[in-house]
Amino acid sequence: MADENKVVAELRESFGKGAARKLRALGKIPAVIYGHGGEPQHVSLPGHQVALIIRKSNAVLALDIDGTTQLTLVKDVQKDPVRQVIEHLDLIVVRQGEKVEVEVPIRVEGESYPGTIASLETTTLLVSVEATHIPEGFELSVEGLEEGQHVFAKDVPLPAGATLISDPELLVVGIMVPAATLAEGEEGEEGESTEAAAE
Repeated sequence: MADENKVVAELRESFGKGAARKLRALGKIPAVIYGHGGEPQHVSLPGHQVALIIRKSNAVLALDIDGTTQLTLVKDVQKDPVRQVIEHLDLIVVRQGEKVEVEVPIRVEGESYPGTIASLETTTLLVSVEATHIPEGFELSVEGLEEGQHVFAKDVPLPAGATLISDPELLVVGIMVPAATLAEGEEGEEGESTEAAAE
């Protein structure tokens, strides 16, 4: 795990909106840690550092809590809808080698056949993967694919150790000709037939 994911967490004794507001004013993020049958732990995290880490989906934080390291997976991020400031995090406890189910984004690469577009129908896939080896995204090439071709969840290359949980027949990408292109073609044909009739 990258060193930048190591975060010093402070246990907090004060709860409620007022306490949370004070923490955020100090540049900290209130968070709760759940999982593995233990009591929920309330902590505060360094705001700027954590905000940078969780820009990546499914971030795992190695929290230093009173000298003990605890691996946690970011499960929910609550933001102010206007200012987009992080207000609270829900974290779940994970262990080295443990598998978790997470939604991983799909990234489309390449160009489909000239004149066609690749329509992304599904943006993420649910997979089971080791908590400390969650991929940032799945690369899916549409290079040279032609109109009418489809890519399903089962066709997306997964890294070693990852298991697909989503429906294998889930449509991910469809290759099509844009409606505007089809319309232009039809107008052209109509124009030609009108000219022929006039002659």
